[in-house]
Amino acid sequence: MSVLPVGGVRIGHWTGAGTGVTVVLVPEGTVGSAEVRGGAPASRETDVLDPTRTVASVDAVVLTGGSAFGLAAADGVMRLLAQQGRGFPTAGGPVPIVPALAVFDLAASGGAAPGAAEGRAAALAALEDGEVATGRVGAGRGATVGKWRGRAHAVPGGLGAAALPVDGAHVAAIVVVNAVGDVVGADGRVLAGSAAPPGSPAFPDDRPFEEGAAREHTTLAVVVTDGRLDKLGCHLVAQSAHDGLSRSLRPAHTRFDGDAAVALATGETGVHLDRLREAAAEAVATAVRAAVGGG
Repeated sequence: MSVLPVGGVRIGHWTGAGTGVTVVLVPEGTVGSAEVRGGAPASRETDVLDPTRTVASVDAVVLTGGSAFGLAAADGVMRLLAQQGRGFPTAGGPVPIVPALAVFDLAASGGAAPGAAEGRAAALAALEDGEVATGRVGAGRGATVGKWRGRAHAVPGGLGAAALPVDGAHVAAIVVVNAVGDVVGADGRVLAGSAAPPGSPAFPDDRPFEEGAAREHTTLAVVVTDGRLDKLGCHLVAQSAHDGLSRSLRPAHTRFDGDAAVALATGETGVHLDRLREAAAEAVATAVRAAVGGG
């Protein structure tokens, strides 16, 4: 499924009870990099995205619930792509490059986590035609926000998407919002945040972390563009994606979040890198707000 203006990029979901998987499939030769700024990430194959590492191309990105358990969803995506001949060529056959990033939703799912079968199902859904659902679907199924005054006062998060044109190219963002903080609009108004009663302590409030809720948050962003970028350029775009998180989450990048961003470039169109970076930040901020029904 794809509604994104970036040709060849397709998105699919598997949605379960309180958890889910979202898979972003990209054309062969897509370049990618990433940056992690949150203090508590759950990730797989992100080291290979460092600009100094050898492999430059990415075959898919998996966003999943289930915390570290959910990273197994990437197994199903890798097997499916390998069967299609996709991946880094080796003497033993292709090895698909499939970075995976997870959010903590075990409280919402009752401890259930997606696995290889669910990852494969999301990848197969991405190959179907149709609109891409947003909101409480895929990896956003069990997401919540506004947990900094205690999980009891959290409100639903979700998955959002947004796209912008830039220099004849396009940039799009897919974001799973499961933040410890609140989602805020461009004017600073809280769009979705802690439902604690008036007079509750302001941030930082240690209570949710004393109750064992530390490192149970995270916002994940995937930025895709049809602009022509090398791996370092993608890394810089991933950095700018975090600017979008900072614009739309209050607070962002805490030591209790695993905030991470992946940037992917299909390389079809020349584009000015700095203008693309600004558009990426704005697309991410818009996608975060869209995840909770905000404008």
